[in-house]
Amino acid sequence: MQVGIINLAYLGSAILFILGLKRLQSPTTAREGNTLSSLGMLVAVVATLFLYDLLSIEKMIAGFAIGGIIGVVLARRVEMTAMPELVAAFNGFGGLASALVASAEVAQHVTGLSAASSIQLGTVDGVLAMTIGLSILIGTVTFSGSFIAFGKLSGKMSGNPISFPGMRVITILALLAAVGCIGWMIVGVPDFPEITDPMVWGSVGLGGLALLLGVLLVIPIGGADMPVVVSLLNSYSGLAAAATGFVIDNTALIVSGTLVGAAGFILTIIMCDAMNRSLANVMLGGFGGDTSTGTLDVPEGRTVNETSPEDTAILLSYAQKVIVVPGYGLAVAQAQHAVRELAELLEDRGTEVKYAIHPVAGRMPGHMNVLLAEANVPYDQLFEMDDIN
Repeated sequence: MQVGIINLAYLGSAILFILGLKRLQSPTTAREGNTLSSLGMLVAVVATLFLYDLLSIEKMIAGFAIGGIIGVVLARRVEMTAMPELVAAFNGFGGLASALVASAEVAQHVTGLSAASSIQLGTVDGVLAMTIGLSILIGTVTFSGSFIAFGKLSGKMSGNPISFPGMRVITILALLAAVGCIGWMIVGVPDFPEITDPMVWGSVGLGGLALLLGVLLVIPIGGADMPVVVSLLNSYSGLAAAATGFVIDNTALIVSGTLVGAAGFILTIIMCDAMNRSLANVMLGGFGGDTSTGTLDVPEGRTVNETSPEDTAILLSYAQKVIVVPGYGLAVAQAQHAVRELAELLEDRGTEVKYAIHPVAGRMPGHMNVLLAEANVPYDQLFEMDDIN
């Protein structure tokens, strides 16, 4: 009876997740979407505590209080322009949590840390060993890669692509070694009983290689491409959570992780398409670093028309339609209110004003929709690039 109720709770949380994602499609319903998704996670957490007989009112209150305080402090102190690095940090912690839960599953099968008490082959079946390995690999790559992304976005390290001779060879070798560790965890080493349990040492080696892989995969990517990388890491964190859900047989974790993984990957592809580049080109191209020369690279046969505030004001005074394309500069300068005031002046003169939200630049400071909503820009004036074209 209790298991049936818990499964119903998981089903309800999955429905709330899906409804929340649907509501997040529009700024007008985003608050409701956040509330529904949060409620779904609360239901899933409480159901899991019941499932493992860990429910304690005191611990629940303490956990909610600590998490709630941290969330409120972050929400109030973090600037909107710092949202990308905050999201990167969240992705990193999500990946780390998944890897730790999978590692705990390994520890659960170990009666001691000495070679004499190692697990014999067959205690953990191959499918479970593979799932544990994937969870550790994806989760740890997400953790280290996300904090490299955090450093690049926050300015704590150079936003330029960082590379060194032989880096791609080392990356490929590390990936092959990580796959080898997973294979070792799956098949074991029955011919070498003197070697300590392959599940333990395989997971330790896998974790170290995954940490290195996360760094090597993100450092060669420049600052302009970081929104795509953060979106991809978000997808990784979801996949890690889904893999961990299979490890511990938790339906809610599988559903929520799959939703995050799919949504993050779809957004990544959309952003790559907006830049007319493939995902492989972003990940391997070493493109998008800081520009400090102050010069513009103009293709042959093209011209650049420079203007001034005065000339722009004259042009706007005669324009019948104006399209504002807000980007990272607007967010850093906190100019959304000034832009709205300018739009109101133009509308009073009979000019039609619309806002074009670029799939990449519009997401760099978090979400441009949020900045414009803060300035009371009407949502019906906001358009995606394809729609406004």
